[in-house]
Amino acid sequence: MDSYHRQQMNKDYRTGRDCQFCQRFDPDFAKRTAIDRSVQEDLHDSAASHLSENGHVRHRIFEIARLRKQGQGIGEVLSRSA
Repeated sequence: MDSYHRQQMNKDYRTGRDCQFCQRFDPDFAKRTAIDRSVQEDLHDSAASHLSENGHVRHRIFEIARLRKQGQGIGEVLSRSA
């Protein structure tokens, strides 16, 4: 696996729960597969806590869209994370 992909988690997705952030902001949340909606139960609702790579990416897309809507520039956010 190349460095651009997340490491596979060998966890059963049935122990997860729906991501409240994605549920609130994604109009197509109900159409996602169960693994793409799920986050680890013991973690907060963040992109990194998603059980699948697709769920992780979609969470990040909605985080970025929310930041743009609030008027914060992406460059400002990225410079703080570097």
